Amino acid sequence: MKKNFPLQAPGKDDARVRDKIRHEINKYVRRCRGKPVPEGFMQWEFMCRVGPIAESAETKTLKEVGGAVDDVAQTGATAVYVEIEAVPAQRSSRS
Repeated sequence: MKKNFPLQAPGKDDARVRDKIRHEINKYVRRCRGKPVPEGFMQWEFMCRVGPIAESAETKTLKEVGGAVDDVAQTGATAVYVEIEAVPAQRSSRS
């Protein structure tokens, strides 16, 4: 998913707009996790980038994406760019 989300909508509180963005991100992640993983892999990993525009987007973990959207909104930007790519991965060992 590569998408620019507006951070403001007429008649809606900015916090509700950010909640809607996070909801759409979570919906995309749930949809990807439901897809079958290719043979030889155990799970899906998500490569994420977030920023005010695509050129300045920074790499984030999936857990950091929601906070990164809030951080971009705090800077006064009018839109946020979110890129999430699902890649098959092996399960990491816990140490």
